[in-house]
Amino acid sequence: MKKNKKLEVFLEFFIFGVLMGVAEDLIAIELATDARVTWKTVVIIVLVAIPFAIIGELIVDRKEWLKKIKKS
Repeated sequence: MKKNKKLEVFLEFFIFGVLMGVAEDLIAIELATDARVTWKTVVIIVLVAIPFAIIGELIVDRKEWLKKIKKS
């Protein structure tokens, strides 16, 4: 069962953190600027999205962290 939980956390991180972050950044660039979206732009967006996905999905959403902090 523990293996399934790890897979769930990873998929949540990947799908909602990285892919949704990249999608929203691409939409924002398209709507707000006249810049051409190139592969270089996509790579930069992915590199920027990963740390925010880590913060959002793996740290903030893990309620166990909050429980440990409250017990301290």
